[in-house]
Amino acid sequence: MGIDKDMGINMTAINNELSKKMTGDFTKVLVANRGEIALRVMRSAKAMGYDTVAVYSDADKDAPHVEFADEAVCLGAPQANQSYLVIEKIIDACIKTGADAVHPGYGFLSENTEFCAACQENGITFIGPDPKAIELMGNKRLAKIEMIKAGVPCIPGYEGKAQDEAILLDEAIKIGFPIMVKATAGGGGRGMRLVMSEEEFASQLKTAKSEALNAFGSDEMILEKAVMSPRHIEIQVFADRHGNCVYLGERDCSVQRRHQKVVEEAPSPFVNEDLRQRMGEAAVNAAKACDYVGAGTVEFLTDDAGNFYFLEMNTRLQVEHPVTELVTGVDLVAWQLMVAAGIQLPLAQKDISMNGHAMEVRLYAEDPALGFMPQTGDILSWSYREDSGLRMDAGIKQGQVVSPYYDPMLAKVIAHGATRDEARRKLMTSLKNLELLGVRSNRGFLFNIVKHPVFAQGGATTSFIENDFANDATLSPHSLTNEQQALSAWILYLTSALKNPQAGERAFWRNSNPAPTWFDLESSSEKHSVAITVIKAASQQFTVQAQDSVFDYSLIELQEQKLVYSDSGIKKTIRFAFNQEGDLYLSSHEGCVCVLDKTHAPAAALNGAGSGLIKASMDGGIIDVLVEEGATVEKGQTLVILEAMKMEHAMKADMNGVVKSIMVSKGDQVKGRQLLLEVEGTEQEQLETA
Repeated sequence: MGIDKDMGINMTAINNELSKKMTGDFTKVLVANRGEIALRVMRSAKAMGYDTVAVYSDADKDAPHVEFADEAVCLGAPQANQSYLVIEKIIDACIKTGADAVHPGYGFLSENTEFCAACQENGITFIGPDPKAIELMGNKRLAKIEMIKAGVPCIPGYEGKAQDEAILLDEAIKIGFPIMVKATAGGGGRGMRLVMSEEEFASQLKTAKSEALNAFGSDEMILEKAVMSPRHIEIQVFADRHGNCVYLGERDCSVQRRHQKVVEEAPSPFVNEDLRQRMGEAAVNAAKACDYVGAGTVEFLTDDAGNFYFLEMNTRLQVEHPVTELVTGVDLVAWQLMVAAGIQLPLAQKDISMNGHAMEVRLYAEDPALGFMPQTGDILSWSYREDSGLRMDAGIKQGQVVSPYYDPMLAKVIAHGATRDEARRKLMTSLKNLELLGVRSNRGFLFNIVKHPVFAQGGATTSFIENDFANDATLSPHSLTNEQQALSAWILYLTSALKNPQAGERAFWRNSNPAPTWFDLESSSEKHSVAITVIKAASQQFTVQAQDSVFDYSLIELQEQKLVYSDSGIKKTIRFAFNQEGDLYLSSHEGCVCVLDKTHAPAAALNGAGSGLIKASMDGGIIDVLVEEGATVEKGQTLVILEAMKMEHAMKADMNGVVKSIMVSKGDQVKGRQLLLEVEGTEQEQLETA
């Protein structure tokens, strides 16, 4: 969707302003990022007349952001530390293409002072703040000291330089438990622990320090009084090089899981006009205190009484920036480009207003029922509803591979309405109508959150998921419903008939006493048997029995990835897709379910033993191989450790036996379902399997 249509931005006026005031400034923008944010930035840049350059790794060579850019440069290997995070490669791409400006997006190098300085040293405009501001706000201890000086409300705590454990414990006791132990570097909830009592302080501090050192290279900590079940409110600020600084309202990001934002909305249902102004002015003071330039976000925690406390400042564009754009009518990326070009902010504080309400959720390739384990695989089908008030910021396309190398966020689903409830209903509609087949997603998890009465009433705090949402069905393993079993078997039956004309003739043939056709299905290691019977061949009517349920189906239309049918007189549609192995992916509330046709598979072992063929659960890298050929292993024993999407996965033996062959070594990159090693069952095992 175009920027004009989505945001109501007057691009003509912006271009006129640029033509008046830009003389000899940058003309080509390289976006040092990937996925949806790279596309988002390039859309605004192109609309303003800039040429665009994409960078990509080998894993992203066919990605949408590469296709959309005017030029593209390959950075090399898929791993981020060999491609997107290598400053020298980004600078070299700028020099090769003549790009005289860089937009870092968010994540990767967006808050890296060395990258910002390298751009400046090479005469490349960095579209963001100066290194000094990035460095200051990137250290929570130094940033908090500066905020206290600027009069910005801060949570009581300890931000001293001394890091001795005894000193930290003494300071924690002075503050009073519960407290938060927080790493001064980094973010995303890493190196952060809630400590409820003095007795657990030492162990929690040790864990936080270890995690921070591994993640950020520093184990420096600050201590803060814990604000229990607060609201997480952030203020969007913008500053230019002419001394102007404004705030563009607030975003409520209280719905979080492990300190990771899940839902964002603007304005906050908690914030009134007085609190908005006080928080906005405090955020502007925070930005001015570090001579900030460009787009930034000042994050606060608020308690029930309306007291607010500085949390941190993000010196970049935020993932959730679209909700601010939709309620203010401001293209924040366009403003970034204008400020970087030396132009004054186009609006004063008095000219900024908020209209309506906007909500955003983050669509991830992950399975909430398996502890939010990231998912990889081929995107077999991708579609979504386009309508007034709906916006989809996505960086994926049908046929693309979701790899294990990057963050599993695929898209941001956004809605705008005249009221909060209208925006909420539109967001639910958008989630309900999007189709992503081939990889599991958190669609149902998101839908259920937005539907939840506590969220609907505007009462969600940072403890919402942990307390109010803890028993949601999407957080537990999903079994195929009887209806899903019936539809899966019927789709397998019908598609088989389409592929084989002779089978097709038999599929719609019946005698006076029709015999059912049985299908054996498997999903999430659960097995199901379904019977299909032709009732009236001429009108293509069937009965399908799954467990104790019988469904009366009539075929209306069968397309490659869509089945239109009548269920007891009600017209319905369901989408599906097959991967190259012939596995069926069926659209479901959870996103999609994978169903295997085991009708003609060999009989399973009596004792539940598997095949002995140990395959990769997803694309990833081999961290370790724990056995050698000839080793005797037991069912359930970990044989290989696979790393994918920043998580470790244990590949275990599915039978007792001996390791017959090993196909991989430590350090190898493998594809999902690739054979890693083979276990040959013991003699007794083979007898029981026969």
